[in-house]
This record gives sequence, C-alpha cells and structure tokens, in this order.
Amino acid sequence: MRIDVHAHLWSEVYLDLLERFGNTTTAVHRGLGAGPEGLDARFALMDRAGIDLQVLSTAPASPHFDNEAHAVEAAQRVNDEYAETVRRHPDRFRAFVSLPLPHTDAALVELGRGLDDLGMLGAAITTSVLGRPVDAPEFLPVYAELDRRGAALFVHPAGVGAASPLIDSTMTWSAGAPIEDTVAITRLILAGIPSRFPNMKIIGGHLGGALPMLLTRMDRQYTWEAPNTPERPSLAARRLWFDTVAHAHTPALRAAADSFGADRLVLGTDFPYQTGEAFQEAVTYVRQAGLTDKDVTAVLDGTAADVLGLSGPIDPA
Repeated sequence: MRIDVHAHLWSEVYLDLLERFGNTTTAVHRGLGAGPEGLDARFALMDRAGIDLQVLSTAPASPHFDNEAHAVEAAQRVNDEYAETVRRHPDRFRAFVSLPLPHTDAALVELGRGLDDLGMLGAAITTSVLGRPVDAPEFLPVYAELDRRGAALFVHPAGVGAASPLIDSTMTWSAGAPIEDTVAITRLILAGIPSRFPNMKIIGGHLGGALPMLLTRMDRQYTWEAPNTPERPSLAARRLWFDTVAHAHTPALRAAADSFGADRLVLGTDFPYQTGEAFQEAVTYVRQAGLTDKDVTAVLDGTAADVLGLSGPIDPA
C-alpha cells in the first residue's frame, strides 16, 4: 500500500479560527488547494502518483496557543474536521491528532479522544512549540502515552526559523525548515527520547534535515559535548523513521539511505506545497536515486504501512 505520511489539509474555517486566536501566519496556508472542497483534484494527483492513502497533519498550522481554552477549541475543531474527512473518504485518508500544546493535561485528553474515538494513527508536533523544544519535560507524558500505545509521532517544522534572528522571512522554509528538523531530532536523540520510549514511532520530516551529513560528527563529539546522551547518535537515529520530502534531490535521498538505512525511510509529498509535477516527482525521484529495487519498493509501498499498523486491509475508522 502506497502511503503518503506527509500531507496537509486545512479548512478556511479552521484557519480563520487560528487567526482569530492570534496566529498571524495563516496566509501561507491559504489558496493552495489544501481545503476539503478541492478533493477531486487532490485524488486525481494521488492516483497519477499511485498513492493510495494520505496521513493528514495540521503542522505547522497547529493549535498551539498560550491560552489553553483557545488551544483546546482549535485542536478539537481540526481533529473533528479530520475525522469527518476520514469518515467520508476512508480509503484515501487517515490522520494524526493535533494537540493543544503546550498544555500537557489537555493534550493527553485530546490525544485519547483522537486515538480512541476518532481512529487516528498517532500525533503530530512541531519542531518547537511556542519557543519550547521538543525534549521539554512537559511533553514527556505525551510521549509516554504514545509509547504505551505504540503510536506514531510525526515531527514537522514550526516555521519559526529555529528561533534564530539570522533565519529571516527570505529563508524560513527553504533553509529554516530543514534546520528546524535537524535541531529537533538532534534534541530528541541527545535527550534519549528514542530509547526511553522505544514503542513510540517517531517520524521526522524532510529526511531529518542535515542529520544524514552529521551523524559521524555527532558520534565523535557527543561524549564531551553531551556526555549524558545514553547511546551513540547514529544508533539512536536508526530508532526513527524519516519521510522522503527533499524536493526531488536524489543525492539527499541517497545520503539518508546510506546514513539511516533505506528501511528507515517512508514516502512523503508535502502536499499542497508540492503539487502538480512536483507532487509526481516526490514519488518518481525515489526510483531515480540509485536504491535497490527492494529498497524502492519498501520506501514507496511497504515501510509506512508497517510503521502505522496499516499493513492489512484498510479498516474504515
């Protein structure tokens, strides 16, 4: 089964709610064909690419607000919208739970509702949450619950330039996003999250950012720079999975396959930010990267289903 683990869908109602609560970045998500009213064109794209199923996530348009009531209302709204979309199209969509972070207790309640009542596959989190890193202590109960359930955690850039003033609006998504991926996954590794919660299936975005180029460097330096790291970073990285969104750059895909193992890669398209020909290339470039036929088949049609527990027939939620 060909599953796209990195795809987005937002209604204008949800984006309007985020804006009303103070989110000033919703414009980047509008007018791209990512709403529930554009599904026929979306399904046609999926069919041309041979994609059976997309797993929807709201990040970076996440329901993250300091005001807990706002965060909860936004999370419930979008999770209900996703559940209805999946109910209408159970053969084309699944979803990750959007969490009302940074409010841990409320996030645990919504996580339980999303997994138990709405049939979702795991949760999505951004690479930082209102300035808090992904290894912040307040998020550990969420990870513990995902671990208890053997569910997935999808980590997506927040679009905040890794909180660096040097990453301005001219490079927020071109360079800033993969830097955020790199920093977030590195923090999870150095904090020992992958080994502490081995049943939680962490999926990093964009091939892990620069991580494929850094693993040996990290292995050689962590003992003096981060001596409390519980295991070699290169070993910890192989406890995770990474989506293949790399804008059809085959050298990046080969580096990730060589660094993590092709068995740790899962298909992603980043719809609607890659659409049309770019959407097709998100699939075809996997075949052009010099991987073995067996590895290509696993990346495109096998590993994601195993990770998400969808290897059998699709069971409508």
